[in-house]
Amino acid sequence: MRRVLVFLLSACAAWPQFRGTGQLVVAPTTVTDSKGRMVDGLDPSDLILYDNNVLRTIQADLAAYPISLVVAVESGDSSKAVLDKLGSSGILFTQVIAAEQGETALISFSDHVTQLVDFTSDPDDLTNALKRIRPDGSGDAALEGLMKALDMLAHRRPGRRLIVLMISETRDRSSKLKLPEVVQRVQQLNAGIYWLTYSTTWTRYTDRRVTTYGDIEDPAQKGKDKEKDETPVPTDSPPIDLLAPFKELAHITKPNLADLFTRLTGAQQVAFLTKGALEAAIHDIGDEIHRQYILTFRPAEGKSGQFHTIRVQVKDRPDLKAKTREGYWAVQ
Repeated sequence: MRRVLVFLLSACAAWPQFRGTGQLVVAPTTVTDSKGRMVDGLDPSDLILYDNNVLRTIQADLAAYPISLVVAVESGDSSKAVLDKLGSSGILFTQVIAAEQGETALISFSDHVTQLVDFTSDPDDLTNALKRIRPDGSGDAALEGLMKALDMLAHRRPGRRLIVLMISETRDRSSKLKLPEVVQRVQQLNAGIYWLTYSTTWTRYTDRRVTTYGDIEDPAQKGKDKEKDETPVPTDSPPIDLLAPFKELAHITKPNLADLFTRLTGAQQVAFLTKGALEAAIHDIGDEIHRQYILTFRPAEGKSGQFHTIRVQVKDRPDLKAKTREGYWAVQ
C-alpha cells in the first residue's frame, strides 16, 4: 500500500511557479511544534529536503495563490445525519478555505454525481444549495465524485491552487471507476485532496429529533417526555438495521481512500461526529492550506519509474516536525 501513496509531478503542473523543463517535484510542507501548533516565519534556508536520503537544493515559495476549491459531499441514504449538519457551512468553505480571491464549487455523489453549484465566491450560493441536499440513493461512488471534482478543476485558469474537499466515508461502496485512473488524474493536475470523514453508524445518533404527542406538537414540551421532562422521546426513530454491523465489516475490506489520497498529496483527513467538530475540522484544514511552505526541487537523473521517498526537516530544530508528501515516481 505504501508504494501506492506517492505523487508524480511534471512540467504540466497547474501553478505557474511550478512550470519548467524536465521534472519538477513539489512538496507542500506543514511545520508544527511539539504541541502540534503551526509554525510560521521560517526562511527557505531553514528547511532541508532529502530525496532517497540525498540532500537536494530546494526553493520555497511563500506566495499566496488564489484557490479553486471543489467541495464533494456524499449524499447516500446513510449520510442523512451528516447532510443535516452542513447547511450553515457555506461561509466556512468560501471564507476559511477558499478565502480571498478564492472560488468554490459544490457537488454531491451517491449512486451518481450531481453538480450543485458552479465556482462562486458567494457563500449564500453554497449555503442555499447545502440546505437543499437530500439523500438521493443508496450508493457511495466516491471515486466518481472525486473524478468529477478534478475534471471541474482542470478547466480553471492557470495560476490557481487546486483543492478538493471530500466529505464522506473513508471507503468507496459503489464506484465503477478504477483507482489507478483517478490517481493518475490527481497527479496530472497537482491537486490537493483533503478529506472530512465520519462513521455512518455513529453520526446517526447525533441527529436531532422532533417530539410530538399524537398529531399535535406541544411547543412547551418539545423534545421531552410528558412525565419525565429530562427524557427525549424519539417517536420517529428509524427502525434498527440488524445487519448494519455485518455490512460495515464487509465495507472495511475496501481501500481507505481518505488515507490514500491525503497522504498521496501531502494533505490531511479529519474525522468528525458533531456539527461543532465538523466546523472545527474545516477551520483546521483552512489553517493548514494557508500556512504551508511550498517546496520545489529538481531531482537528479535516474531510472524512469523508480520510486523516491522524500522527507523534510527544519535545520537545527529537532523540536519542530515537518510533514510533506511521501514521495514521487521518477520520469525521464
